[in-house]
Amino acid sequence: MRSVCPHDCPSACALLVTVEDGRLTAVTGNPAHPFTQGVICGKVREYAERVHSPLRVKTPLRRVGPKGGGEFAEISWDEAIGTIAVRWQAIIRDHGAEAILPFSYAGSMGQVQYYAGHPLFHALGASRLDRSICVNTAYAGWRATVGAVTGNDSEQMVGADLVVLWGVNAAYSTINVMTLVKQARARGAHVVAVDPYRTPTAQQADEHLRVRPGTDAALALAVMNVLITEGRIDRNYIERATLGFGRLAEHVKAYPPERVAPIVGLDAGILVRFARRYGASPRTFIRVGIGLSRHDNGGMTCRTLACLPALTGAYADPHGGALLSSGGAFGVDYAVLERPDLLPAPPPRLINMIHLGRALTDRTLAPPVKALYVYSSNPAAVCPNQTLVLEGLAREDLFTVVHEQVLTDTAFYADLVLPATTSMEHEDLYRAYGQFTLQLAQPVLPPQGQAKSNWEVCARLARAMGVAEEHYAKTPRALISEFLARGDHTVRGITYAQLRRDGWARINLPRPYLPFAHGAPTASGRVEFYSERMERQGLPPLPTYTPLVEGPENRALAARYPLQGIVPPNRFFLNSSFSQSELLRRRQGTPSVMLAPEDAAPRGIADGDAVVVASARGRARFTARVTDATRSGVVVIEGIWWHRFHPGGRGVNVLTDDRVTDMGGGPAFHSNLVEVSRA
Repeated sequence: MRSVCPHDCPSACALLVTVEDGRLTAVTGNPAHPFTQGVICGKVREYAERVHSPLRVKTPLRRVGPKGGGEFAEISWDEAIGTIAVRWQAIIRDHGAEAILPFSYAGSMGQVQYYAGHPLFHALGASRLDRSICVNTAYAGWRATVGAVTGNDSEQMVGADLVVLWGVNAAYSTINVMTLVKQARARGAHVVAVDPYRTPTAQQADEHLRVRPGTDAALALAVMNVLITEGRIDRNYIERATLGFGRLAEHVKAYPPERVAPIVGLDAGILVRFARRYGASPRTFIRVGIGLSRHDNGGMTCRTLACLPALTGAYADPHGGALLSSGGAFGVDYAVLERPDLLPAPPPRLINMIHLGRALTDRTLAPPVKALYVYSSNPAAVCPNQTLVLEGLAREDLFTVVHEQVLTDTAFYADLVLPATTSMEHEDLYRAYGQFTLQLAQPVLPPQGQAKSNWEVCARLARAMGVAEEHYAKTPRALISEFLARGDHTVRGITYAQLRRDGWARINLPRPYLPFAHGAPTASGRVEFYSERMERQGLPPLPTYTPLVEGPENRALAARYPLQGIVPPNRFFLNSSFSQSELLRRRQGTPSVMLAPEDAAPRGIADGDAVVVASARGRARFTARVTDATRSGVVVIEGIWWHRFHPGGRGVNVLTDDRVTDMGGGPAFHSNLVEVSRA
């Protein structure tokens, strides 16, 4: 039977699943899907363990112990829905609807389930959530240059002369890109990985540029300097498709390789060779990762990288260009799902999700957050400034409901826990953000226990509260059909019936797909080296490198915390998802921190030692992994372990800060100064 991976990964893999005697027994990649090509990650191959987890929530639960203790008693669905309605009505009466805060993100990337709660909370007049935790910064930077969050199709990289994997550990986070990379190498492509540490992706590349964290924009500007100085540019493309080249050419004179080399931590000769290789042909493909945007300067970094293919004309080459995300290529009407028309006027306040700890603990916030409804997310593990988040979740006067598949860290703080279906148990439509197909997944299992989907629960709550009932009277099938019918030419002709029959359909885009071959959907209609819009916003109008707020240049803080700490994904978890799996935790080993030998020795740290990593926010325990995979001055902590599976009961996000990046309001997860000491 066919299915689709629902998790927050660009690939949106097409799956084949086996069910025997009512249990999921096998999950593999669908070889017929043009992007999946039969390859899926080890996490999803073990999906049966998630569906049938001993931590699976099977019935509604009511808290009977202290918050955070995870002690619950079973109740009925009617009692749960009735309790929520009574509590919400009282909160609205006493404090106003803005005292209710929904919290959700990408626990499911299915379109119906992702947006299931928006109409309900809009109609209630609840506080709105700025869902900024992942892509906002990257997308804001990308749009500043090319106007839309799309790019050349990754499948086109197979014919490239040069593939650059810039800030993306594809072997962990979008494994199907590695399939394409291997095919490109077989045809003679040179592969370069740009990453602060030697990831498994970098190990498979022909060349690894191990830049200092947060300096990618400086590297790109040095490349531009060489390209322009040596004339390795496509003047025809620049003339007809770009804006501001003259200003850019003058600007990048300030970034010669000799000046940039100590900033990025690479020899100037390496920068020059990379630039010359990039400028040798327009047949160069850059696959950009979202992770490099999670720095103080992350938006500008993505803006800067988007400029590179415009200098060489790679955007117009059938095997060149760049891709950050394909999401903007899907011309669908999200108003069908979100229902912004249900919002009151003026619209309720907007709370940035990375400031959850602030919102829950700020005594001056008016009205205070008195109710929290969490679905498709695990904020107790994934939010930055975690100590403050946990303090807020522990409030006895905060009425917290968590709709979840398994008993997460956040569920342990809930007053009510509601059982949620997995993607194997409900119908949904999936839009990828790393490739260009729409996919439909039908349930292959009945709901486990009394589990209900996001859509079903929000429909019950809407009826109980007497709001948005007409919207929730629709079936998921009807909603998907309307969603497709209201789209533009990219989805025209793609129907529910077709997707149910075939499983997927590529949206209506030409092959090769070259969205910026003749310009870009910016205000000027061109790829904007110089952006008047950014200038009006008080941001640098030209690509610019700015040192990190929390980096080595912050000498006062670096005196106490001299190491840069980054927190990328690990192999067997996806954010905090899959941390519930005993099998995958065993394969992952233990929460660890990578240190270079030059940093470990003076601290008396040996490989395998128990250590404490401290930042200005907090402290957490790890096992030291002394390795030359990371450079001196940089420590790497992969993956988000749940607090209760972490030594000392506190995970990595007690170290991270909740300050926002330069653009888009996203988090600077990777901009951390830390110190490491023996435990």
